[in-house]
Amino acid sequence: MRLNHARHVVSGPPVEVPEPRSRGQHPGDLGGQDATPTHQAVLDAIADVKGSTESIARALSKLGSRGDWDVFTRYTDYGSRQLPWLRGAQRSVALLANTSEAVADADMAVGLLRMTGPRLQAAMSGAMLLAAWLDFLRLAEAVREQCPFYGTERLFVDMDRVQKLIEPSMTALASLEPEQVEATARALPVLMAQLTHEFQSIQEGARVASERAGKVIAVAQFMEMLTLVSTLRMSLPRLPPAAPAMLGVGLVMGSGGVMTGTRVVVSAEWVERMRRLVQAGVISVPAVSSAIRIHAGQVMMAQPNRELPQGVRDALGDSPEVRGMHETGRAGAGMSDAPKHHVLPREHREWFEKRGFKGAMDIDQFCVRMEKSHHEAIHGGGDWRLGRMWAGEWNRMIMGRLRDAESAVGRMLTRNEILNIVAAHMQAADIPMNFIRGGRR
Repeated sequence: MRLNHARHVVSGPPVEVPEPRSRGQHPGDLGGQDATPTHQAVLDAIADVKGSTESIARALSKLGSRGDWDVFTRYTDYGSRQLPWLRGAQRSVALLANTSEAVADADMAVGLLRMTGPRLQAAMSGAMLLAAWLDFLRLAEAVREQCPFYGTERLFVDMDRVQKLIEPSMTALASLEPEQVEATARALPVLMAQLTHEFQSIQEGARVASERAGKVIAVAQFMEMLTLVSTLRMSLPRLPPAAPAMLGVGLVMGSGGVMTGTRVVVSAEWVERMRRLVQAGVISVPAVSSAIRIHAGQVMMAQPNRELPQGVRDALGDSPEVRGMHETGRAGAGMSDAPKHHVLPREHREWFEKRGFKGAMDIDQFCVRMEKSHHEAIHGGGDWRLGRMWAGEWNRMIMGRLRDAESAVGRMLTRNEILNIVAAHMQAADIPMNFIRGGRR
């Protein structure tokens, strides 16, 4: 809403954006191609997560309102405490996606879409974990109602153990730190396998307790109830009718979207969406593979080094170039020690904040890794103080262009106008628009 409002109320002549020089193609760049399909894929993905989150929120609220929930309220509250950061991540993704649609420069649009990646991955993984936690809450509810022989104290200990399993991953995802989010997403299948085992253990323990108490009828009723609640079926979004899609030997997708001969449940539509996000550098193949492995069942989840068939990786757009965009660490792409360049100068933070660069659009989000020599060159050499005396020094030059543009139109520039101007000069300076989060000083 804020973006649309800003475009309507701002008056004055249009801002002229300098023509960029042609530049070399960077690995993973869409090369100025139409970013619309990627934009739509991001919106569709976050809409799915939002739907799941709100469904879980309603279930948590209903469960928490029970008058006989007493000591288990702390576990419902734990689930509810995850909702604010999940919703915040979803709003940030939507904001960045909408901004990408509004900017004129195609490379900047793709750069903004890539910025949604950590938030989108965190939201997807977080919603999946929260769904699993809700499964345990529903299981606890069923056990208390149908199997009192299991014991409230024992169930309380079980829930505490499961929460401690989930908590580290949920905390890492809530941080929205790219490295923590990626590592958690990759490790999620093994965690889900542990949770599945815990779920089955509690279920079996309750059954045995009922049988020992001689309550055969109660056992039957209890098992029937469990079929009505979610038994750790952390499914992908509901499957629409999908055209057949070949994902590799033995993995042929049927008309309903289910891969015959396996327990993998994905739709052709979902695969295509993930392919677009992977190829644009928004999310990584390992993160998507984790989601598929989870739905393939416990056998694949429990094997941390298990890879998907090559056909599936090909369908997702896996390639050395795409993988390179997500490599981190000293052994990765070789840029881990390279300096982070703030495209929007930090010393002018207040100036940018007045023009809408806050929250998900904070200037610390607009940093890029650069070779040390390149970084020094655009800042006029190793001594930044001397460099500022050169008119072409990045911070001095970009602020000069932005202020000149404001003087020309007689008003504050909008956020999108600033991004268009900055994009043109980034292209001219051969600075790739692969944005990462930088530090605040």
